[in-house]
Amino acid sequence: MILDEPRIRFGDECRVPDLAGWCRERYVRPDGGPYEVSPDWVCELLSKSTAVEDRTEKLPLHAKHGVRHAWVLDAIAQTLEVLQLDGGRWVVAQTFGGDARVRAEPFEAIEIDLALVWGPRQDGDRGSAP
Repeated sequence: MILDEPRIRFGDECRVPDLAGWCRERYVRPDGGPYEVSPDWVCELLSKSTAVEDRTEKLPLHAKHGVRHAWVLDAIAQTLEVLQLDGGRWVVAQTFGGDARVRAEPFEAIEIDLALVWGPRQDGDRGSAP
């Protein structure tokens, strides 16, 4: 189950990752408030206004509460950083950039075309044709 901007309780804090996913057997829909079960995967979409909070507050909180996988997408740099929880700490498992076609954990079964994630290039973008 993958949801966009779900409100999730992590201990005493409620946070809203950009995307969050649970394995089917762990997914518990709340009756009314925030989700109480930590997701298996989160994805944060960096922006100038959220990058510091995403990296210094949300990612450590996700690790503390056992989220096993995290993706950090940076549309300006056109990079995907794939993090895996190891001993309570994030380890960079994979990094991808540009128009790569990727198989990134925990979704190795599907190929993702990053060119579709970033969208069409505008004149003057890095790598655009003259």
